[in-house]
Amino acid sequence: MTFEFEEDITNSLRVLREGGVILYPTDTVWGLGCDATNASAVKRIYEIKKRADEKAMIILVADERDVLKHVASPDLSLFDYLAQRPKPTTVIYPGALGLADNLTGADGSIAIRICNDMFCKHLIKRLGKPIVSTSANISGQPTAGSFAAISEEIKSQVDYIVHHRQEETKPAQPSSIIKWNGENDITVIRD
Repeated sequence: MTFEFEEDITNSLRVLREGGVILYPTDTVWGLGCDATNASAVKRIYEIKKRADEKAMIILVADERDVLKHVASPDLSLFDYLAQRPKPTTVIYPGALGLADNLTGADGSIAIRICNDMFCKHLIKRLGKPIVSTSANISGQPTAGSFAAISEEIKSQVDYIVHHRQEETKPAQPSSIIKWNGENDITVIRD
């Protein structure tokens, strides 16, 4: 790990533990993030994005065990399906547990992605909690495909901007989103 990587992890952890918001790279697009168990921090992300708070947001977890901690009764066959997916896939699960109430859907569901990005995995494991991951843009505006495309309006409202991967210019794509109703019953929300 480079000094910059470790410094970004340390600074991000400090901000997240204090209830702040970070701007960080994920395994898809750059995201706004906070501790997914902190309702005040989640509220702040809604405010930064100018997004209605009835629209649930995605959370990132480090591994399958994290899903089991935050979902009432996940179908374990889903993990085999996810392992075969060619791109990052977010799953909408019923029965969210232990998360900020203003983060879940009105029906108690939560959108979770097991991230593959090394920075995110380290951050989540060291925080010991999932983190919010919502695209770093004002609601209704196009998703920024790179750090350079993120508006100054967004950058000026966060508590910490991660330096890791800012120089990348290849446009990133959002994750697929599915609702898992069972092995032969998958609803594709976004492909």
